Amino acid sequence: MTSPSADLSVRVAWADDAPGIGHVQVRAWRQEYADLLPADVLEALDGDDLAEGWRAAMTKPGDARNRVLVALERNRVRGFAVTTPGADGDADPVADGEIGELVIDPDHRRLGHGSRLLQACVDTLRADRFTRAVCWLNADDDARRALLTSAGWAPDGAHRELDLRGDGAVVVKQVRLHTDISEPAT
Repeated sequence: MTSPSADLSVRVAWADDAPGIGHVQVRAWRQEYADLLPADVLEALDGDDLAEGWRAAMTKPGDARNRVLVALERNRVRGFAVTTPGADGDADPVADGEIGELVIDPDHRRLGHGSRLLQACVDTLRADRFTRAVCWLNADDDARRALLTSAGWAPDGAHRELDLRGDGAVVVKQVRLHTDISEPAT
């Protein structure tokens, strides 16, 4: 059995983390969307191109409560998450926060990075004074659903379909999970 290591951590992302985030995103999407998107589309994904978008998101966020978090192994990005105010039409902009992304490098899953990121997201949303958290996930994403439900999240009945190519050829069904993150009474 291995013990926790100080070499594993989660923190708010820095602009210098953008390339690591971009490359983790490419590896994760190539695996997660292999059955949905054409191989040439997935092969065309470029971590360095994505890094520029991540750098901009971190240096000029649209809202002060938009945060990017990274899971690190030593100084290597192994996963990332994004927290934001809830964006859904039924969201309360004061009470509802959202985990917009929760992505772990496929080669580094089941090592605790997801659990650490999830807890850091909840802590971050609480610090921003949200009392409920939501997260959308693909309806067939059993691994991410298991992570969330083991931490007390549950479906709230909302669902949607995303048209990935804009022509109806590739549609992803998603469900929304939620949890109460209000501070427990003392």
